[in-house]
Amino acid sequence: MGEISIKINIADRVYPLRVDTEEEEVIRHAAKLINEKIKELQDNYAVRDKQDLLSMCVLQYATGMIKAEKSATSQDVGLERSIHELDNLLTDFFKK
Repeated sequence: MGEISIKINIADRVYPLRVDTEEEEVIRHAAKLINEKIKELQDNYAVRDKQDLLSMCVLQYATGMIKAEKSATSQDVGLERSIHELDNLLTDFFKK
């Protein structure tokens, strides 16, 4: 489609962005999740500095992303193994 200009508010700061129209919803949702996580961290810990809250938020999201990538890789390996086993079974079946 095309690019549009939007403004995203994260931790009480506004960031003007140019994004593809298809990405707007995802970016707005991501900003919402970040702000919710910052609020949660602020409520649960005695941290008030926005930079510290943003750092803690980024650390949690990065950790989650790394775990998800490892899990996906492990699932891919398991799927590949299952496909090879199925292929071997079918090969043996059709040889008979």
